[in-house]
Amino acid sequence: MAARLDPQPILAGLRGLFCREAGRQSLLQYAAERIRAAGPPYTSTYLYMLQDDELVLEAFSGRVTEHARIPVGKGVCGTAVASGQDQNVPDVRAVSNYLACNTFTRSELVVLIRRGDAVLGQIDVDSDQLDPFTSDEAAAVRAVADALAVLL
Repeated sequence: MAARLDPQPILAGLRGLFCREAGRQSLLQYAAERIRAAGPPYTSTYLYMLQDDELVLEAFSGRVTEHARIPVGKGVCGTAVASGQDQNVPDVRAVSNYLACNTFTRSELVVLIRRGDAVLGQIDVDSDQLDPFTSDEAAAVRAVADALAVLL
């Protein structure tokens, strides 16, 4: 089954913004909005960038979150950075250190934005559905993260 998220139009849009000298905030916000625009299971999309030992929310589309800063190692987002591994959590209620953005979220996909071995940030996608993120969905988000790593 193909991914619901088609990264190609997002990548083309990001390249176009970059060529028009759009700033970092514009690129991140565009990515957040376009990923969420794929519709369910993409309920909310958050782009956090790493600053020292914290993830700082720089763009989002969807529900507002109180988690504007997340220490490395805390929650699913912080665990992704600490481990250097993307996180695909089919049921967030099964994660002991989960930081709830809201009571409706049931699953989460975190894909690191990295340049070589350096982690720059991450794309954090929340869903109200249980276990919706297939390997194809993760690969589609990874394509956007990889493009951002080059353009930022």
